[in-house]
Amino acid sequence: MRILFLGRGVISTQYAWAFEKAGHTVEFYVRKGRKETFGSHIELEMWDARRGKQLIQESWNVKLHEEISPNYDLIIVSVNTEQLPKAAQLLSTVAGNTPVLIFNNIWLDLKSSISPLSMNNVVFGFPGAGGGIADNRLRGGFLKILFLEKPRAGTEHINNKVKELFESAHFKINWIKDMQNWLWNHFAMNAAMETEVLKVGSFPAILNHRDSFANVGKNMREIVPVLKARGAKIDMISLLLTKTPPALLGTLFNKVILAKGSIPRLIIEYNNSKPNFAVLEVVREAKKLGIPLPRLTKALENIEQQ
Repeated sequence: MRILFLGRGVISTQYAWAFEKAGHTVEFYVRKGRKETFGSHIELEMWDARRGKQLIQESWNVKLHEEISPNYDLIIVSVNTEQLPKAAQLLSTVAGNTPVLIFNNIWLDLKSSISPLSMNNVVFGFPGAGGGIADNRLRGGFLKILFLEKPRAGTEHINNKVKELFESAHFKINWIKDMQNWLWNHFAMNAAMETEVLKVGSFPAILNHRDSFANVGKNMREIVPVLKARGAKIDMISLLLTKTPPALLGTLFNKVILAKGSIPRLIIEYNNSKPNFAVLEVVREAKKLGIPLPRLTKALENIEQQ
């Protein structure tokens, strides 16, 4: 397949590398001026968990474009959540009938998040990867598993194309029946985590604070009423965060989920992104609904004061 990724970010770069190794043609669309800034290669230091745990270290040549042609089999969008509306607007004018995978965190309802793109030409998924980029060097990692919505009426051919692509690169798909609900719960979990990141200053720093992950559960308990007010069902991950006693939750994260040397832990260690967007969005929604979020609001106020 010939695949276009929007942006040369952490997620796009790692999956593009894996697809190219599987025999596909991968290219990137970047904003005007970025082609010269990024250059023709990127230094990779990333962990690949598809067949055990392998460290990839190489200087990878990439093909960047500042214009989009219609000659692709699939376009994959994985951008910062706040950039998704502009990305959808752009694709509505240049993508034609090329199918699109939105591989993104989303807090809006799905239809609004991609307007004016047609839902019939889009499927939604979520990566099992992360990390950070600095000075043209990517440090990160990706798991074997990723998440993809089950076909909606009319999207079966796109789902099959996406399935074929990922499976050709030896990824395993976890099919999600209600992607809207799954993404809302995941976004809420991100906000609960980012609240702690705001307190300590960075994603890597939370790994050195014993109470951070215990507090994630407390933050999530505040957010659950917002999810319910939106009509979301509380999924298993959200239940785990809210029902597990904080001290036990902290131990579970530090010793099991984010055990030393694990790829999920390394992904957090490498994450150098700005952490406040998910918190801001959830707090804004809560204010509209009249739901107090004292823990999240205090974290934002502390940042504003600093």
